[in-house]
Order: sequence, then C-alpha cells, then structure tokens
Amino acid sequence: MARPMKASEITPKETYLRRREFLAAAAGAVAALAAGLDNDLSAQGGGARLAIAKRAATTSDPPTPYKAVTTYNNFYEFGTDKGDPVHNAGSFKPKPWSVAVEGACGKPGSYALEDILKPHPLEERIYRHRCVEGWSMVVPWVGFPLADLLKRFEPAGNAKFVEFVTVQRPAEMPGQRARFFSALAWPYVEGLRIDEAMHPLALMAVGLYGEELPNQNGAPLRLVVPWKYGFKSAKSIATIRFVEKQPVSSWMLSYPQAYGFYANVNPEVDHPNWSQSVEARLPSFFKNTKTQMFNGYGDQVAAMYKSMDLRKNY
Repeated sequence: MARPMKASEITPKETYLRRREFLAAAAGAVAALAAGLDNDLSAQGGGARLAIAKRAATTSDPPTPYKAVTTYNNFYEFGTDKGDPVHNAGSFKPKPWSVAVEGACGKPGSYALEDILKPHPLEERIYRHRCVEGWSMVVPWVGFPLADLLKRFEPAGNAKFVEFVTVQRPAEMPGQRARFFSALAWPYVEGLRIDEAMHPLALMAVGLYGEELPNQNGAPLRLVVPWKYGFKSAKSIATIRFVEKQPVSSWMLSYPQAYGFYANVNPEVDHPNWSQSVEARLPSFFKNTKTQMFNGYGDQVAAMYKSMDLRKNY
C-alpha cells in the first residue's frame, strides 16, 4: 500500500515557510503546535535540521524571509558587498571545528564543536536585529544561552570582559586575502562586558530557521546580542578569552568615531554619516520604521547601563 503523502510534499515551499514563521512567532499553545509540526517541514536552505527543545518569541513582528536573511549580510571576511558572503562562502569549511578557551578561567583548553554543543538543549528564539547602516530584520535563531556556555569554563573573579576572536583562513575567506588594503584587521575581534555576556538574551547561535547556520551567516558558531548593533555579533568564533581589561574590537580600530565598544542601539546617537532614528525592515529598503532604544529590549537590559552616559559610551 502506498504511504500517505506528507503536507510538505504537496504544499509549495514558500507557503510552508510563511506558515512556519507565523507559528514560530506565536505564543503558548500555538508555539507548542509549531514544535509538533517541525519534523514535517521541509528544509528551507538544504542545511541539516536541528532538534529544538523549546521556542520563544521576543517580538510579534513577522520573521524576515529566509532568502533575505541568508543573502543580505555583512561578513567582510567574504567581501564588503551585502551579496558577497552568499556568493563567496561556499568553500568555507565549518567542520571539523574547535574553540580555544583562554585567559582568566578555571577550565581553559581546546574544545571540539561537539563537546561545546553536547550539554546544551537547543532553543529557537525570534529576535529583532538592527544594523548600524540602517536596516533591520527579524530572525528565528537556534542556539543556547551564552551564559550557560561561559559558566562551564569557570570565569575567574577578575574576568571583567569576554573577548571573541573569529577564524582567520585566507585560503577560504577572500576578504582576508587583500595585500595592500583590507576593510578590517584580521582576525575579527569583538567583546562584551561579563554581565552583558551573561545576560539571558545573549545567545550562542548554531542555526536559523530550524537548520544549521549557513556559512554566510557565521557557521558554525556566532554570537547573537539583540540589543546591540549587528557588528557586535561575531561570526565563526574560534577563540573565547576571559580578560580583565576591555578588549579593543576590530571596528574600534578601524573607525573609532563611529564604532564604540558598547554598540547599544541608540536612536539618539547618530553615526557620523547618517541618522540612526529610523530603519528599513528587510526585505523593504524604505526607512519607515522608528528605531527603538536598545532595539526594543530596554526593559530587559537598560539596568546594566543606568550609571553610564550612553552618548559617550556608544
């Protein structure tokens, strides 16, 4: 007897994608229903599907279409144009992978990707994101709390900051091969204050839309820090370092007048070259969405900065 056809075999892919986005963005019983349907959904991008333990939405805004999320990116290791990463990341090899853990912690060492992932049930979280260039998107990330990972390494009392260093592979990353001019110094370096890194919203992402991260989105491990501008969310992380002094990030070296250490979304502080008061929500390019302080996450994170001048500490 012929087997029954699955819905994913007869429903157009785009229809299924929008249905999944709607379900994932809903709360309560609808979110539980989405979890039950997950195994029946066809993969949007061909990547391996991930087992998701729970889902949460931090916004009612609909997720940005998968195609926009995976084809319009800043990932200068693969080129400076927004379309460069998806075109140039095909030869990048995210597996096997290991992460070096260094600095002021009780358990330094080299950890294989499998060892990093093993103890952490995966969550799907739908976050808003704001790029300093004025565009934004809503992404269903898959990952686990960054704090859960960092605590495993037993940070010392003098570890005031966490530095993240991304991979340097010029043979696989054409943006790192420039001889006379490079957009940034490599490898890419970013950092968070330890309380920021331990905040419940900070995520170590391994996937999006239920699948493993595509190369152009930061495979196999990337930060997701939704109340900060996108450049804080370092991709393809190779080193985690616990340090006492504030790290000097790559963009701080490249353009300190525009890119400070904190990078909190603040519509009242303009970039030297443009306003930050409004944004374009992809796939639209019209700047008709008002930018929110801390990207709309102020209720959760503002207390960490109550004693700071956020015009000076940009």
